[in-house]
Amino acid sequence: MSDILKNCRDQIDAIDEQMLDLVNARAALAREIGALKGEGPIYRPEREAQVLRRLLDKNTGPLSAEAVTAIFRSVMSNCRALERELAVAFLGPLGTFSEEAANKQFGGLSSPKPCISIDEVFRMVESGAADYAVVPVENSTEGAVGRTLDLLTMTSLHICGEITLPVHHCLLRSKESSNEIQRVYSHAQSLGQCHEWLNLNLGHVERISTGSNAQAAELAARDPFGAAIASNRAAELFDMAVEAENIEDDPKNTTRFLVLANHEIAPSGKDKTSLLLAAKNVPGAVVSLLAPLAKHGIDMSKFESRPSKLGIWEYVFFVDIEGHYQDPQLAKALYELEQCASLLKVLGSYPVAVI
Repeated sequence: MSDILKNCRDQIDAIDEQMLDLVNARAALAREIGALKGEGPIYRPEREAQVLRRLLDKNTGPLSAEAVTAIFRSVMSNCRALERELAVAFLGPLGTFSEEAANKQFGGLSSPKPCISIDEVFRMVESGAADYAVVPVENSTEGAVGRTLDLLTMTSLHICGEITLPVHHCLLRSKESSNEIQRVYSHAQSLGQCHEWLNLNLGHVERISTGSNAQAAELAARDPFGAAIASNRAAELFDMAVEAENIEDDPKNTTRFLVLANHEIAPSGKDKTSLLLAAKNVPGAVVSLLAPLAKHGIDMSKFESRPSKLGIWEYVFFVDIEGHYQDPQLAKALYELEQCASLLKVLGSYPVAVI
């Protein structure tokens, strides 16, 4: 048995050395490509999506698709860092699901920029203080994130990516606390996502809304009668005990995030386009917004209204459709849509989330 074990370990050592040589060879090529691109964007979401899709098609296991994407995102992130570290803004502090989403998309953050509000996340990229923004846009349980949608109506930034993150909540407490819980801190969306669990297990306690789950963990860590709904990552950061795991009411609870930048990106081959629309004040105007999409066979995955804030009972519509705005059929549909809409803004075309 010991000889077999040694032989397996020797093979692993040899493979590790081959992997090291290959990863360094890849990094050298990536750096050469960076020099050829000059001042162009370092992060190319469309290219990275193509790489990941090709690898997933070739993956025969035993590694899962999630493991493969995590490994190669980390490789690509470290190759990018040879050119320049990317500053990524997200809703902070450290320990939020926004940070987790940013780490997932970028393969780890070398220059994280945690912000105190979604407004600040937008401003960081608009001002050039950060290269990219990661913002939550909707949750499968609680619906749209209104502040993100409102800011998308005003910003000059482009959507260049999307991230889907399974969200698993934990109940955290200070390791020193043994008192009965009297208060639970969390972001309003997380309180909503754990509503039934709280009713069943902590129905008598006060629920306190905070700016983020990480802030909730920070407050609960100092409160001998407090607990927080947050992530395992927050438990590690604030040295807290995990009292219960996976307390979300829906086990498939998922949050969708958008990646924002000052530049547009090219087609990846499997893309999504987000639009901001407003209808003319005539009978049947909303129905007419959908006609060009149906005519040109464009599939729609989202159609959501939001008060426009320009007048009472006036609304704008956020629409997600399949394809890149440069695709010929979609370009024709958008041209016709512009003729019947009072407002049409292409918020961005970007690769469909990979895992």
